[in-house]
Amino acid sequence: MQQDFKIAPSILAADFARLGEEVENVLAAGADIVHFDVMDNHYVPNLTVGPMVCKALRNYGITAPIDVHLMVEPVDDLIGQFADAGASIITFHPEASKHVDRSIQLIQQAGCEAGLVLNPATTLESVRHVLPKLDMLLLMSVNPGFGGQKFIPYTIDKLREARAAIDEIVAAEPGRKPIRLEIDGGVTADNIREIAAAGADTFVAGSAIFGKGDYAAAIAAMREQLAQV
Repeated sequence: MQQDFKIAPSILAADFARLGEEVENVLAAGADIVHFDVMDNHYVPNLTVGPMVCKALRNYGITAPIDVHLMVEPVDDLIGQFADAGASIITFHPEASKHVDRSIQLIQQAGCEAGLVLNPATTLESVRHVLPKLDMLLLMSVNPGFGGQKFIPYTIDKLREARAAIDEIVAAEPGRKPIRLEIDGGVTADNIREIAAAGADTFVAGSAIFGKGDYAAAIAAMREQLAQV
């Protein structure tokens, strides 16, 4: 199994009054990716941030990959706006796009990596045809819209299914770039080892990192568990 584990703190749990400093600090503490939750109070029952905040982080000096998770409907207009604002990866929910394949193409044509996000009740089978086109598959282990929720246990079986499907695609195309398998929702140092063993290689964590006083210690505790996979 791929052992290139990445930790992606979600800014949803950060102090927005000093967001640039928060992101800078969590990256200095050992994080790999900035996870950027975009909610529209339409597809999900909450409202968060838009492209201007992504651009502001880039202007502040953040150079790490920014992983933009679009919980919005429709998605296509915001794809271009976030690409222009400095996004590295853009993921969206298939239910929120009228033409999933086209939306994937829009992301990649804009120079970003493209991914799909599956809600807990959305099946892997529903997106199997486009999996080979993806750079990332994100499985939600909570229902989207709010931070601080508990991990949904049946996501473990879904992770195993997704890992098998991804490995099959990669094996069929020697030399192709890996498809990352990301997990988002309720990830903590207590369960990250089990989640990684099921196939995840990229871990979104909000309150489990930003909710701690010592970001470096929180990330180190996660990496200690990952080292045992």
